[in-house]
Amino acid sequence: MDGFPIGLIVLIVVSLLVFFGFAQRALDRMRLSDKGTLAVILALIVGSFINIPIPGTPVPLEINVGGALVPVVLVVYLLVKAGTGKEVSRALIASALTGIAIWFIGSRMMTGLPEPAGHFGFIDVIYVYPIVAAVIAYAVGRSRRSAFIGATLGVILADAANYFYYVQNNATNVTKSIGGAGAFDSIVISGILAILLADIIGEARERLQGGPSSEGKPDALVAGLRKPGFKQKERDEKKADGWEDRKDKAREEGDRSEI
Repeated sequence: MDGFPIGLIVLIVVSLLVFFGFAQRALDRMRLSDKGTLAVILALIVGSFINIPIPGTPVPLEINVGGALVPVVLVVYLLVKAGTGKEVSRALIASALTGIAIWFIGSRMMTGLPEPAGHFGFIDVIYVYPIVAAVIAYAVGRSRRSAFIGATLGVILADAANYFYYVQNNATNVTKSIGGAGAFDSIVISGILAILLADIIGEARERLQGGPSSEGKPDALVAGLRKPGFKQKERDEKKADGWEDRKDKAREEGDRSEI
């Protein structure tokens, strides 16, 4: 795509939605605050212009900060915040399957075919990868966090696999930028689409069952679905209740002393 990269356009639109509060529900489920999300978006945008060269590689290699390092850090954060080990497993499996699917499409289905999309001539390849990544990531991951992790990390893994393809073919006349160029757009769009898909389907399921159900679910998973400020609010409420209890106890002891 010529002109302004579509990935940056998507990030700007998302930042506006976050700023005006239209993405609060999704952010709560992702365990992200408004300020934290805007900081991540800013890091993605600024980092997309920064490539870090890796010395001593058989094929010239660069790591794009916005398209690889920042997303990986965010993925690690979400994995740490995952409610259960099962959710972590689903996210990692979704990432692996997404990476394999995208690598297969790029290296097998489109090899030697007319650009820009071969068999997918009716749609630009920049949209093919994100759509595939979002569908697979949500189908396997199920939750918003797992879907985002699967889509984002899956595209990065597929992009990294391309580097090893260059190494095998001794393509020393090119410089590979993991997470850069078109891969940055695919990574950004994949993550956003995965969240949207999970949010739309998840919202529909919750409405059909009359709201989200926490009965029978592990406490860690339920805690992972709460808002970022929920625990602090809960502590404040308990502290206030304790203060009221102490006042009542002091009042009772005072009453006894008068008898």
